[in-house]
Amino acid sequence: MKEKRIIYYKDELNDEFSEAKITPRIIDENYVYEHKNPLWKFASLALQNVFSMPIKILYSKLKFRQKYIGKEKIKKYKNTGYFIYANHTQSFADVFIPSLPIYPKRNFFIVNPENVSMKFLGNIVQMLGAIPIPSNRKAMMNFLDSINKKIERNYAITIYPEAHIWPYYTKIRNFKSVSFKYPVQLQKPTFCMTNTYQERKNGKIKITTYIDGPFFSDIKKPLKEQQQELRDKVY
Repeated sequence: MKEKRIIYYKDELNDEFSEAKITPRIIDENYVYEHKNPLWKFASLALQNVFSMPIKILYSKLKFRQKYIGKEKIKKYKNTGYFIYANHTQSFADVFIPSLPIYPKRNFFIVNPENVSMKFLGNIVQMLGAIPIPSNRKAMMNFLDSINKKIERNYAITIYPEAHIWPYYTKIRNFKSVSFKYPVQLQKPTFCMTNTYQERKNGKIKITTYIDGPFFSDIKKPLKEQQQELRDKVY
């Protein structure tokens, strides 16, 4: 029998249990969020929605027997951009779990700079949909502009409001409302995907993902109140 590993935490908002140790790069005003080169755009589309799809599907089916409940809620919004919020419990699978039920809509992810900090692989990760959080105010305008353009193109953007990976954690952690400013400002639908874990007869793990939404905030309220309201609905 494989010995079970126990992880202890102190800070629910800030403790990080990802095993990857990467020195983050500085995402400044020189970082290119929106590539104008047609070849880059084509390579990104092909890699994200064509060549990587068999890997995503096989991995989710063979390793986790992945199952989705509530996909019909998202299908009604195939012709508009929207935001997805999910609990952050897998280092690799979280890259594609939200993408499979909305395919062929392209899905992008707001990520920490570490995700695009590896040489060469950083570009691949960006092609697969990563939008790194800026490191300074000068880069923030480019970051927000990229989010706006992707939503205008009717793409989806996934956000992990818990921010840190807690592998196989089975509860919903506390998270802040700051990441909910995007759907509030753009007045776009918000969905949540909750990944739950079940033990199979062979001792392996199955993932069942529940899809809920759409959620909207009350536009009559101030922006901060709308953010908190939307956060509470998703939580």
